[in-house]
Amino acid sequence: MAKLNLNRISMPRQDPIERGQNFNEVALGYSEEQAIEEASRCIQCPKRPCVDGCPVNVDIPEFITALREGNMPEAVRALKGKNSLPGICGRVCPQETQCEEVCTLNKKGAPVAIGRLERYVADWERDHPEAVEAPDEDPPKPTGKRIAVVGSGPAGLTVAADLAKMGHSVTIFEALHVAGGVLMYGIPEFRLPKEIVQGEVHYVESLGAELVLDAVIGKIDTVDELLNNGYDAVFLGTGAGLPMFMNIPGENLNGIYSANEFLTRVNLMKAYQFPEYDTPVKVGKNVAVIGGGNVAMDSARCALRLGADKVTIIYRRSETEMPARQ
Repeated sequence: MAKLNLNRISMPRQDPIERGQNFNEVALGYSEEQAIEEASRCIQCPKRPCVDGCPVNVDIPEFITALREGNMPEAVRALKGKNSLPGICGRVCPQETQCEEVCTLNKKGAPVAIGRLERYVADWERDHPEAVEAPDEDPPKPTGKRIAVVGSGPAGLTVAADLAKMGHSVTIFEALHVAGGVLMYGIPEFRLPKEIVQGEVHYVESLGAELVLDAVIGKIDTVDELLNNGYDAVFLGTGAGLPMFMNIPGENLNGIYSANEFLTRVNLMKAYQFPEYDTPVKVGKNVAVIGGGNVAMDSARCALRLGADKVTIIYRRSETEMPARQ
């Protein structure tokens, strides 16, 4: 019997010097050989704690087994049975506090890199769309129920996909000109490419969900009007898009951005490609970022890529207490 490898397979990444000069994705993903080797670390625990650790209860051992055996279409089906956004989740879902945290291997070594394997399967499907056949089962029988989903961020897309799979008629209303919510305006290209997000959006549409853009619910229709116009239920998934200010002197001075405005300009309006795109963003040579979460880290990394000589993170607690992902 082969000795169990307690160390996970490292994922290739851009060189630190090079990636600081571009907005291309930093993590490059596993090769086929690396993915199979990492999948082979899974010991297929009888109690399957990783499934309970997943917020949507993906059958993780099943998709990992299929991957290890080279049955990629089955790996895709097992993964997307519960998760309609695997390409997104494999990149930005905090697996280290969910499925990977409860992995049995985590007791003595590194947990199975479930998120990286999820990403590999999702990217494989994107590169081989013709290889994944439609399920044998009949499509869901229409229920006759109409559901309005307000917001097309991760919550809205997930709800819309699940409801469509149940046979409901789903309409997604998005206030912006492009679907994706915070996935588009809040997370930089080097962590989550916009092409990946739009691929997942198209998948949700392929399930039968209708997408309506530039639709600000509360202005074009109220929730009551949606219900009066034939919708049987309304899901509000508008996100937490408004910035939080500290209400201290100087917050309104020139050169001060909320992270929301800064990242929206950079990500959604593509200021990092100025002047090809006509949205400028001012970045000083010496930048201070107040906060210690993922949004602060994204802002700091964007500032460096946009030409800042020095970026300082200012946080009220210790580095070990920072909520940002490692």
